[in-house]
Amino acid sequence: MRSPGDGRPLPPRPDDGLRSGGAPAHQTPPLRGANAPTHKLPTVPPAPGTPSPRAADEGAPPQGRSRVYGRERSGGGPVRPLRSPSGGSGGPPEQGRGGPSRAPRRRPSGRLIVKIIAAALVALLVTGVGLLFWIDSRLTGIEGVLDDYEGRPDDTPGTNWLLVGSDSRKGLSARERKKLATGRAVGQRTDSMMLLHIPDGGDKPTLVSLPRDSAVTIPGRGRDKLNSAYAFGGPKLLVRTVETVTGIHVDNYMEIGFAGFVDIVDAVGGVEINVRAAVDDPKAGLKLKKGTQVLNGSQALGYVRTRKGGLLPDFERTKRQRQFLGAVVKKAASPGVLLNPFTSIPLAMSATDAVEVDTGTGVFDMLSLGLSMGDSPVTTVVPFGGEESVPSGGTAIKWDRTKALALFDALKEDRPVPKDVIDAN
Repeated sequence: MRSPGDGRPLPPRPDDGLRSGGAPAHQTPPLRGANAPTHKLPTVPPAPGTPSPRAADEGAPPQGRSRVYGRERSGGGPVRPLRSPSGGSGGPPEQGRGGPSRAPRRRPSGRLIVKIIAAALVALLVTGVGLLFWIDSRLTGIEGVLDDYEGRPDDTPGTNWLLVGSDSRKGLSARERKKLATGRAVGQRTDSMMLLHIPDGGDKPTLVSLPRDSAVTIPGRGRDKLNSAYAFGGPKLLVRTVETVTGIHVDNYMEIGFAGFVDIVDAVGGVEINVRAAVDDPKAGLKLKKGTQVLNGSQALGYVRTRKGGLLPDFERTKRQRQFLGAVVKKAASPGVLLNPFTSIPLAMSATDAVEVDTGTGVFDMLSLGLSMGDSPVTTVVPFGGEESVPSGGTAIKWDRTKALALFDALKEDRPVPKDVIDAN
């Protein structure tokens, strides 16, 4: 290398070439001090797995491309960090890229879920029990209906209900009586009577219609129509008469009037009935076409009261009454009604306002009745044949004594009713 006279080396010339142990003669040394650049490109920390600076220099990308987080970027502008997976910017990706990990969302433990379910069940149980006691407090009891008397039949297996539909217009205004075609109040009478036997075993219940015009012996009154017992002595004399002529011990009594009848049907949203023949009865305020249809309260009342249709109108009437009773109880006991507070509560209010029971009958007895009626009971009517005159005037239906005894003996002994007795009706 050339040097001036004072011994200091002169700057290299372009044509000096390489010197031993030095840099190429044409390479300009880096500037320092005041001549150095005033800014630097942003530095990015190397991600895991990124080669060292020396290795990066050896495998550096071509001029004009830079590497950012393991990816190449073209252009000569400043390097911008990549966005995080969550959509933000300013830092490296989270997991797997050297960034901070996000805490996982906590899920409810199994113990917490069990506690929540248990609390909900307890709330439902308390509400249900409270509703039952409320219904029980609203039931109207009739005093002395099932009092003992001399010669009363002994208690028999199973549970026996006497179900009575009365002609009572109680609770109906003059306008409502006109609309329902019930006529004016006519005193104390029954419109329908049925005996329900609920067996102790697994057999189906049996529902027996007792025609209101049946000729029976009324204690202290002699021979007369069955509904006359109610007119003479109310529910108490009616129960005693039924027990005397059937030999069956009555365990529970329930009675419903016209007004309550309509309210219950409307509370459950109507009842589906298969009308077997068209009915047009102005006296009952009823006009129906043949076929399956949903009846409202007033239509259902007319349906069970009409005497139109059939060779034996009273016999056909008892069939309709059993058909309707089964349909309304089945609808009332359906989950869609019981589990819906907008229908179950109005139904409970209507039912407790509509019915009267003996003082020994409570809400759990009513539940048992509903479940039994929803079990599609065997239905029949007391076998009858012929007529006889009665002191109250007119003629009454005479029971077939042999078949009637076979029916009642089966119920007393908690046995299924013989098929020939049922088929006879």
